[in-house]
Amino acid sequence: MLLAFSTWPEIDERLKSSRTVIIPIGSNEQHGPMGLLGTDWLCPEIIAHAAEKSGDLLIAPTFNIGMAQHHLSFSGTISLRPSTFMAAISDWVNSLARHGFDRIYFLNGHGGNVATIEAAFSEIYSDYSYAAEPCPFILKLRNWWDLPGISRLCAKLYPTGHGTHATPSEIAVTFAAYPDRVKSHTMEPQVAPNGPIRDALDYRARFTDGRIGSDSSLATVEDGQKIIDAAVAGLIDDIAKFDAE
Repeated sequence: MLLAFSTWPEIDERLKSSRTVIIPIGSNEQHGPMGLLGTDWLCPEIIAHAAEKSGDLLIAPTFNIGMAQHHLSFSGTISLRPSTFMAAISDWVNSLARHGFDRIYFLNGHGGNVATIEAAFSEIYSDYSYAAEPCPFILKLRNWWDLPGISRLCAKLYPTGHGTHATPSEIAVTFAAYPDRVKSHTMEPQVAPNGPIRDALDYRARFTDGRIGSDSSLATVEDGQKIIDAAVAGLIDDIAKFDAE
């Protein structure tokens, strides 16, 4: 069930049987010369929407802008400040909790979001702690690549050249979902360098085409479908465990 394509009476009815909602969350940022700018929000959305077709899940609209300041030297990147991002997460949570959702699960597609999402969770929980009131909901953050079986599958598919940004696995997921958007590009060097992530100008100087440690040209539609299928199974299993907490 997709929240955005539902009516309010349908959501009222849904709340009688389940109070869990999944929020795909990511970022709109460069992903090297082959990867779509939306890769980090597309991946969790693709996986969540595929899982919705297989399981009894409610999927919220995708939170598609995140923490991407270090990519701002590449055209098309859009970023939020940490304080803005945290405030928006809090508003999303409080809106959904007001209606009665008590299991709010963020399926994340961008590593740069993690620290700020966790800080936002701490801020939200602290309001109840200081007020000496029980928090009426549980929050959970899960990176899609940390779902059961995904890291093992990606290591098998890409024993070398996987890297940490503009990875063949994330690009393959978007290729599988949007085969008309498949790109090709000569990698120079074949495997990108590794290094620290700091400000935008430093990033552009270190990683001239945007990749970190990866060979994006390894991505294929076939690999992407394998990853999606594994992630769907992992997400459905993870939600069942979350519901049982």
